Amino acid sequence: MNSEAKVKTTQVQTKKRRKSKSLDKKKAKMGWIFVLPFVLVFLLVYVPILIDSINYSFHEIVILPGGGFDLDFVGWDNYSYALFENPDFVQTLTTGIQQLVFDIPAIVIFSLFMAILLNQKMSGRTFFRAVFFVPVILSTGIISSIEQQNNAMVSDLMGDGMALEDMDEGASQGVEVISAMDVQALFANMKVGTELVDYVVSIVNNIYGIINRSGVQMLIFLAGLQSISPAIYESCTVEGATAWETFWKITFPMISPMILVNAVYTVIDAFTSSTNSVMTFISNVAAETNGDVRSSAMSWMYFLIVMLIISVVSAVMSAYVFYQRRD
Repeated sequence: MNSEAKVKTTQVQTKKRRKSKSLDKKKAKMGWIFVLPFVLVFLLVYVPILIDSINYSFHEIVILPGGGFDLDFVGWDNYSYALFENPDFVQTLTTGIQQLVFDIPAIVIFSLFMAILLNQKMSGRTFFRAVFFVPVILSTGIISSIEQQNNAMVSDLMGDGMALEDMDEGASQGVEVISAMDVQALFANMKVGTELVDYVVSIVNNIYGIINRSGVQMLIFLAGLQSISPAIYESCTVEGATAWETFWKITFPMISPMILVNAVYTVIDAFTSSTNSVMTFISNVAAETNGDVRSSAMSWMYFLIVMLIISVVSAVMSAYVFYQRRD
């Protein structure tokens, strides 16, 4: 009887495993069905465009006398032009990367801080969440284009020779929240270097831009915070843990996967933004004579640098990410 019971138990366990495996296969199939439209469009539309872009980057466009054009293979000349002959591309690329290194920690920390505040129980919580997400809607393509058109109209109607850039520069200087002297006075007795002072000054004076670019990250952090079981916090309270200990021992480790996601998202969003200096520079090069092939070479170098930065960020942060086991 014991042997028969063991056989029956083994059969039941085998059936359960098969059912779980079949359920996982069904979920996997549904996932592929869900992404199938994107995969088809990517293969049929985007892949040919990417192949043509790579092909253009190794050629030079030759205009034919009777109309049309032909491609003349020039090898790595377009890449050599971007790196060694064009004096502005490397400088613009370096400046953009440096700005990104400063912006990523500020955006991620600010969005995490605001998400923790907005996750607290308080009256009007939904309203405040909407308020902090409004800049994301206002910075979309349509609203941004309307704003640029309005700025252009204002500059045309000025009629006094003052460029709009000069107005923006003067306005930005007028609305600066703090200055380097204020921070130096604050950190006078803390032996803080000038680099940190300059970083704090730039972050505080750029708080408007940081808020505009933190809306999506804030929502991702809110989703992660709401996925943490309240029973964990209740057990911490029973054990006498302080709010500071609860944050560093419970909240921060469990929200660490979202920190990685937001860091990668911030890198991609910063590098592909329409206001990015490198993107603007490449677009201006494309409008020049024979600029299509040169801008293609610059774009691919820019793409490879972005992928390298994303790989480094993912590799470094993945070593400190905590994943909760569900089994």
